[in-house]
Amino acid sequence: MFIVAVFIFALMHVAPGGPDAFLLSDQATEAERDELRQALGLDRTVVVQLGIWIKNIGMGDLGKSHFSGKPVLGLLIKRAAPTVALAILIEIIAILVGVPLGLIAAWTRGTVTDRVIMAFASFGFSVPGFFLGFLLIRLFALQLGFFPAAGYVSPGENLALFFKHLILPSISAGLIVMALITRMTRASMLEVLQEDYVRTARAKGLSEYLVLSRHALRNASLPIVTVIGIGFAGLLGGIVVIEQVFAIPGLGRLMTESIVKRDYPVIQGAIIVTSAIFVYINLLIDILYAFLDPRIKYR
Repeated sequence: MFIVAVFIFALMHVAPGGPDAFLLSDQATEAERDELRQALGLDRTVVVQLGIWIKNIGMGDLGKSHFSGKPVLGLLIKRAAPTVALAILIEIIAILVGVPLGLIAAWTRGTVTDRVIMAFASFGFSVPGFFLGFLLIRLFALQLGFFPAAGYVSPGENLALFFKHLILPSISAGLIVMALITRMTRASMLEVLQEDYVRTARAKGLSEYLVLSRHALRNASLPIVTVIGIGFAGLLGGIVVIEQVFAIPGLGRLMTESIVKRDYPVIQGAIIVTSAIFVYINLLIDILYAFLDPRIKYR
């Protein structure tokens, strides 16, 4: 996290332009620009700015936005709700569809069913989310009118509209996640199905359902859980385009707006929070390994 903090801070200051170009008019004098930079703390040396920023991060203070003057942490929390809700819904859909498809593909290896499922997974990898989003908007929102074309409604305001607004973006962004889970499930299951204990379970007369669900899937779950966890972390910081297409006021749009305005504190705070999410989700995945596989022990 320290390396990320230093790298992001340096990258923001190497980038051309600055917040003064947006906060002041083109007719602003040099004295006015110097006064603004002093108010924002940009007149200090880069090393001093870095030290102050890292110290504030350690105290839970991500600074204040150059434009709104509001605390960055508050802005991130406010914008996090739509992004987290969308990411959770995407993961639920991807897991409910991807894992069963991967199981079926592994069970019917080499058959037409397996080829169809893998072709569908390849299609999911190939179609860009924003392109699929525009197609879904045109068909289901504009022509059929089943779902709203854009926007976001909080669950506390209207739960039914909340889900209706997130269905299309969830499908658009979730197709690639579902495809990845499907392929990983199939690959892991094919490896496990060759093990001796699976043949022993079949020799005992257990049904194929019990063999697949109780004996094979649990032992094949480690790479699947890894893909699900890392995919969820990636969604929290990587659905910028989908949020733009469907006008969802999430973290992605906040970062995009901040980058355009050179709002350094918001950009840095968003990246730090996203990086922390990656770290903690990877830690959670490691902890889950011990519950899923009794052979793994942490000493």
